[in-house]
Amino acid sequence: MEQGSAVSQLADARARILEELSRVIVGQEDVIEQLLIAIFTRSHCLLEGVPGLAKTLMVSSLARTLDLSFSRIQFTPDLMPADITGTEIIEENRSTGQRERRFLEGPLFSNIVLADEINRTPPKTQAALLEAMQERQVTVGRVRHTLSDPFFVLATQNPIEQEGTYPLPEAQQDRFMFKVFVKYPTFQDEFEIAKRTTGGAMAEIRPVLTQEQILSLQQTVRSVPVSDHCIRYAISLVRQTRVGEPGTPDHIGETIGWGAGPRAVQFLILGGKARALMHGRSQVDTEDIQALAKAVLRHRLVVTFAAESDGITADDVVDRLIRETPSKEDELTRDARFQKIFAS
Repeated sequence: MEQGSAVSQLADARARILEELSRVIVGQEDVIEQLLIAIFTRSHCLLEGVPGLAKTLMVSSLARTLDLSFSRIQFTPDLMPADITGTEIIEENRSTGQRERRFLEGPLFSNIVLADEINRTPPKTQAALLEAMQERQVTVGRVRHTLSDPFFVLATQNPIEQEGTYPLPEAQQDRFMFKVFVKYPTFQDEFEIAKRTTGGAMAEIRPVLTQEQILSLQQTVRSVPVSDHCIRYAISLVRQTRVGEPGTPDHIGETIGWGAGPRAVQFLILGGKARALMHGRSQVDTEDIQALAKAVLRHRLVVTFAAESDGITADDVVDRLIRETPSKEDELTRDARFQKIFAS
């Protein structure tokens, strides 16, 4: 696919998807855009929001606009790995009379999987899901079964109720490209929600892209050019979160106990490529990196207890790093502190 046609196709697809979703979802454009970026970069999302914000409706509606299969898994403390991956059963072959093994696929064998309240299930089941996310396959017994393509996992967490939960370790959270916050709607949006959902009319959503088009666009996203300056800028943001490294600001040692790894740089650049195409541009800009920095970094930074007590969040730290990091190439390379970062 030529670069010009890819830009127009992805930008047009974004506009049409938002138009279709607006039939059933009010607002939440930023959340939807980040979900689309994750899909077009073959990545996954961790979604956090209180109950009742239409997270399930949003994801199932998105699956319909992309003409993809959808399944929802409600994670509970008694959920076992076989409940999500599938299991082998023994059944009788009526023609031969012999018993044969057959694999019965679980809900992971869908294009879009909503893992609802992933922190409510034991680590063994969480690990089974994370293997599927990383390897795009599940292992049952000694047999490996390849998952659908495209394959996208959206895991949700409830930020209010933490009693009896199994929080995802930092190493497992690192597998998710974004941690997306779903916030309360504005007054006007909530007014529109109340009008729509208490009436009798039901909106229908039409598919915008086919499965083959999505796979093609996923390949196109990786071919988007990115300048060395944008790569250096992304690396600069991430390396400044690492305590004790050359060029790290003093305030990081006071607020952050552990910083982000190289996967954060990869996701910033990949996300920047998808965002550039979706906004009608053929090349990544530092603006794309800045727009995605909080969603990429917030679940990869461990805020110290002292900073947390003062009300400082990971988003606050990222905002400060963006303000302090020069976005222009000559300023970034001329700054002595960033020369230390590049040299290291």
